[in-house]
Amino acid sequence: MKKYLIVGLGNIGADYEHTRHNIGFKILEELALLEKVSFETGKLGEIASFRHKGRTFLLLKPSTYMNLSGKAVKYWMDKEKIPLENLLVVSDDLNLEFGNFRLKAKGSAGGHNGLKDIHEKLNSQNYARFRFGVGADFSKGKQVNYVLGEWTREEKRYLPELLLKGAKLVKSFGTAGIGNTMNQYNGPLEP
Repeated sequence: MKKYLIVGLGNIGADYEHTRHNIGFKILEELALLEKVSFETGKLGEIASFRHKGRTFLLLKPSTYMNLSGKAVKYWMDKEKIPLENLLVVSDDLNLEFGNFRLKAKGSAGGHNGLKDIHEKLNSQNYARFRFGVGADFSKGKQVNYVLGEWTREEKRYLPELLLKGAKLVKSFGTAGIGNTMNQYNGPLEP
């Protein structure tokens, strides 16, 4: 049975729940809802799992806060014996317009502290990441306020559709493979 670790990046606590930085948590929550599974408190995070087409998907929302995400990722990869190629990390991305999806097989952290920590703890950048575009509608020096800010009314209109599409992307990654999934899902929000 093939096993996948899907990590949604975010920060724990009510203050962060509806922020742009927590899109990783939101996509995993949407997927858990679709699969009718619940998150339970585990070591270094909230965990849920389900089976689909002969594969096991282990969903992880680290409780280490964004900048220390790598500790939780490494722990669960080691514990569940998940190979690097079966890891997918879901994060927000300021370099992409709102609603743009970019799935990549590997790459740099692109200034994202959660991804930086994962690179350091795994000693590798060779893992898949699904970047969800949050745009960059902020003035110089206001980046932190922006990612820790809540969605605009306009963005909230599209979020349900985007969360569903993101959940489907995750399942496709595990069943159709990264190449097919990139071809199907990468790109802008279609109105």
